Order: sequence, then structure tokens, then C-alpha cells
Amino acid sequence: MIDYKNLFTPTKIGSLELKNRFALAPMGPLGLGDAEGGFNQRGIDYYTQRAKGGTGLIITGVTFVDNEIEEHGMPSVPCPTHNPVHFIRTAKEMTERIHAYQSKVFLQMSGGFGRVTIPTNLGEYPPVAPSPIQHRWLDKTCRELTVEEIQTIVKRFGEGAYNAKRAGFDGVQIHAVHEGYLIDQFAISLFNHRDDEYGGSLENRLRFAREIVEEIKERCGKDFPVTLRYSPKSFIKGLRDGALPGEEFEEQGRDLDEGIKAAQLLVSYGYDALDVDVGSYDSWWWSHPPMYQEKGLYRPYAKLMKENVDVPIICAGRMDNPQMATEAIADGTCDIVSLGRPLLADPDYVNKLRRGEVEDIRPCISCQEGCMGRIQEYSILNCAVNPQACRERVTAYNPILKQKKVLVIGGGVAGCEAARVSALRGHQVELLEKNDRLGGNLIPGGAPDFKEDDIALANWYTHQLEKLEVDVKYNTTATKDSILAANYDVVIIATGSTPKVIPLGNEQQVLTATEVLNKEKDCGDKTVIIGGGLVGCETALWLAQQGKDVTIVETMDNLLQNNGPLCHANSEMLEELIPYNNIEVITNATATSYKNNQLKIKVDQSQQELACDSVILAIGYQSEDSLYQELKFDIPEIYLLGDAKKVSNIMYGIWDAFEVANHI
Repeated sequence: MIDYKNLFTPTKIGSLELKNRFALAPMGPLGLGDAEGGFNQRGIDYYTQRAKGGTGLIITGVTFVDNEIEEHGMPSVPCPTHNPVHFIRTAKEMTERIHAYQSKVFLQMSGGFGRVTIPTNLGEYPPVAPSPIQHRWLDKTCRELTVEEIQTIVKRFGEGAYNAKRAGFDGVQIHAVHEGYLIDQFAISLFNHRDDEYGGSLENRLRFAREIVEEIKERCGKDFPVTLRYSPKSFIKGLRDGALPGEEFEEQGRDLDEGIKAAQLLVSYGYDALDVDVGSYDSWWWSHPPMYQEKGLYRPYAKLMKENVDVPIICAGRMDNPQMATEAIADGTCDIVSLGRPLLADPDYVNKLRRGEVEDIRPCISCQEGCMGRIQEYSILNCAVNPQACRERVTAYNPILKQKKVLVIGGGVAGCEAARVSALRGHQVELLEKNDRLGGNLIPGGAPDFKEDDIALANWYTHQLEKLEVDVKYNTTATKDSILAANYDVVIIATGSTPKVIPLGNEQQVLTATEVLNKEKDCGDKTVIIGGGLVGCETALWLAQQGKDVTIVETMDNLLQNNGPLCHANSEMLEELIPYNNIEVITNATATSYKNNQLKIKVDQSQQELACDSVILAIGYQSEDSLYQELKFDIPEIYLLGDAKKVSNIMYGIWDAFEVANHI
């Protein structure tokens, strides 16, 4: 058994002692603030729950110190300078509750987005930046900040930190010389073309960051911890153009040589710790790593910082593997392990690890559908695998008044979640699964190495249902007669979906993506995938990484058009990985027939033939709800869930199941 005790030793940031080596990584607190810039009840409950779960340091998501120079429509996120009395009142309630669990809490404060402002958040004024440079997302030129505006923002950092200290925060984190936000744009010569005291030399480009920490220390005292979110490398090939892992390129942003020098300067200015990652919004699959990035991808950069500065180093970036975390502390990679999405997925991660209950930790699958996807689409932070994240109070488990006999048919994510929640609340639950394991589409979906956490989620559900003593019957097909004969109080139909197929001829060599991913059928050395959605693209990438010759044929004019809400970091990285792995893509194309290892396709108005050993269909799924249709008038309390109700993603399968099961 691995000994994780070094993760539970105290450490310090400045004079502040933390009880263990875990921090909640800052994530945008969309939906966690109220109209006056305070923390709403959802925000208070969310952060407190992570403290209750054992996390030693809570770092809030970004709060803006200025809402005038760069407009941030209120309500947006908490703000320590908008209405200080209200902010202090609501934040004090939160910090007091967090402190009850021996946890510490830092407020993350931001100077703004600059050229990376989210388009939906842009006000009526042009976006700002250090210089008149191109906006990241829009074909707009940003307005250059004046020296007076810079100094105003600096003063507001001091005001915000002072209000945070009054509200009971133990320190602050500055956001950031990191990811290409406004202060980082000043620090990087690609974006900063100024010829005044804020441009030119590295020291001048870091002047904004220097003045911020000096102002805060002046207002709050030398012992008040000020940490910095910091990226020593940008991975920028050019404006709006990021590099992939392993790709050879010339760094146009901050390279590691300058990254080391900048870190040393920043520490000399007074920053008490560096929270290290890499990347930028021009290469933002580094800053928000999808499952296509390796676990612990920031470790080499954190260790480099650890070797070059004498303040504590915080390291995030898919660090959810506890063995990796304990090794990172032991070998001096970092002082604190920062968990963001893993603590969305399971707020009790730290306490479960301390108790040795590793199998009980609900895994993050790095899908970013509930977090970044919902932030970009709906301005709200959630989690795909944990429906209670950021909704702790409104989704608390409901006590039951009377135990019911519940039958769940189908062991995919919807069926497993429905069974788990029903049993946890005290109902007597039986689950029927036609295959020999739980997980449904998680099993083929988790076949690629980069999707290993899908299998981990299936295994987690299996373990939870065993602990809850749910009666799981494998290799069992339910029928209308058998269900009616057993006299259940509640029946939940979660029979999933089946892959769509089209007749092309030579059916022995026309396979479904599920058959290939499950290794039920061999696609040969050269294959064509029909369908450029998420399943088709991930299957293509997996096969190409095995050395297969793969072509994708898609009817629409681009890939990944029918999936969502996909975080753009996921979709853009996957789109870049397709050509990088020599996968040919033919869009606006329709397959017509397959015979004698020749696939005929129609591209616009022309005909083409593609030689291939097989054709793989990834054209979607169709709901399997026939059993529900047979039973819907015979069972008083019956529910249809998951893909059987509507083909969707993992998030909605789990969320709908939680909602229904929590109210039986």
C-alpha cells in the first residue's frame, strides 16, 4: 500500500501555515457571485464544502478589482471593490465557515482579460491591452491602456486586498503573469509594444506586476501572503496559434530562459509563492488541459521553478493521481499540489485519501463539459460527473419517508447514477445489466489511452454499488412480463442507445466505432471513418497513434459540429491533433457504397474512391426505448433516462439520473 503521509504534513506560505499539501485550484466562479459583487449562497457552500472535504488551502476563482477600465457586467463574479461593505459581509460568512475546518483561504484577484476577453462579456467599449494588438477571438484591435489607467488598477488591487483581509481571507493570489491575461500581456514582448516605463526591457514589462505586490504589501502589511499565478512558458507559435505536445516550434511568447529570469524578479519584488502552469489563450489546451494532455503535465516546469526561486511552488495540471502527487512532494517538484477539476468531481478527495479510501474518490474525466464548457456557453461553473458541484444546497440528498423497491434497467452512467442515489437515500435497489460489466458507452469510450478516466468512472460506479449493496444482475435482459411479475414500486429505464448504421455493401468490413473500440473487430491497416464528431475524431486519433492509416469523411464543412458544450480547449486541441497525426479529413462528403475495398464518396458534385481495408461508422446513436414504450402505461412510477430518453453526453446522463433518483 502506498504511503501518502507526506501529503498531510504542514507547510508554509510566508508565515502562514497550511495543514496539508493540497490546494483547491482557482477556477472561474461564474454563478457564485451576486449582483452586488458579494459571494452568493452557492459560492459560500461550494468553497466551504471543499474545506470540509479536507483541502488545506482554498483559492477562489478570479475576482476583478476593476469594472470600469475593462467592463465586466455585474452580476458577473465576486468583486472586492464594487461594494466593499457587501463584499466583506458575504465573504466573512464564507471565510468563517472555511476556517472552522482548519483550512485557509486566498482570494484570487485579477487585473482583467485584456485581449482575451470572452466575446460574450465584451461591453460597448473596445477591449483593452498593453498596446493596439489583435484580440484573441475577434477581428478587433484592442485599445492601449494609459499610464493613469494602469496606476488606477494597481491602486484597486491594494483596495481589493485590504477588503479581502478585512473579510477574513488569509492571503491573496494575483491573476496573473499567466495564460496571457492582461498583466501577462504586459510581461510578454509579443503583446507589449510600449516605449514608456511599462514596455521594453523585461523589468519594465514586469513593472505592472511589481507595483501590484508592492501596493498590496503597503496596504496589508509585509506578512500578508501574496501569491502569483505564473506561466514560465507560453507555447505560442504566433497570434492565435498554439503548439502541440512534442511539436518543434519557435516560441513567440515567454520561453523558459526568460521564464526563469522573470520568476526570480517576481520573487524579488515580494511574491510569496508561485502557482505554476504553462500555456496561454493562444495555446489554451496547455492552460486548461483536456484528456489529450498527459497527467501532471506541469511538473517539469514546477520543478524548474523550484530549482530557481526560494518560495513555495504550487503545481496543478491533472495531478489527481495520488501516487503522482506524493512523488511530486517527495522529489521536490513542488510544495503544494493544486486540484481544480478533481475537487469539482469529488469535494472529499483529500479526506478520502487520508482515510485510505482511494477507490471511493470519484474521478474527473477531463471532459470539461460541466466546467469550462458551461462557463463559455452559460457563464456558470459546474461538473459533468458531480451534479452537486456549485449546487450543494439545492441538490442535497433528500431523506426518504418510505422505502421503495426500485428497479433500474441498464448499467450505463444514467442507470448507475440512478441506482447509486436511490440506494444512498435508503431505497431497495436492483439493477439489471445485459452485459458482464457496468459502464455502458464508457467502456468503448474509454478504450483509448487518453480516455482512461472513463474506465475509472465505470469502475467507481461498480465499487459504489457494491458498497451500497445494490443487487446488480449481470448478463440479464429484462422483459415486460418479468418486470410486472416482480411488483416494483419504481422502474427506471436506462437502456441506452445503439450505434446508427447505414447500408454501404460488404457489411463484413463495415464496422461500428463501438466494435472497433471494444476490439471486437479488426479494422485493418487502412480505414475510413464516416463521421467527424467527437467519437469519430477520438477513434481516428486512437487508431492513428497505433500506426493505422486513417481518413475521416464528414458531411458537414468542419469537424466536431454536433457536440457540445465542448470546451474550446478540448475541441481545438483535437482539431489540431488530427492533421498532426497525419489523419486525412474530407469534408462536405457523403459515403455512397463500399465494395472490393473501395469506398465511393460524393464530395460536393464530384465522385471519389478511397481504397481501405474497412469502413468505420461513427455517425451517431439512436435511443433504445422499446421497453419503456411497452411499460409506460403499466407502471405507475416509471422514468426514462440517459440515451434511452435522448442521445446526449455523459453530463446530462448523470445529471438527469441524479435529479430523478433524488426525488423518488
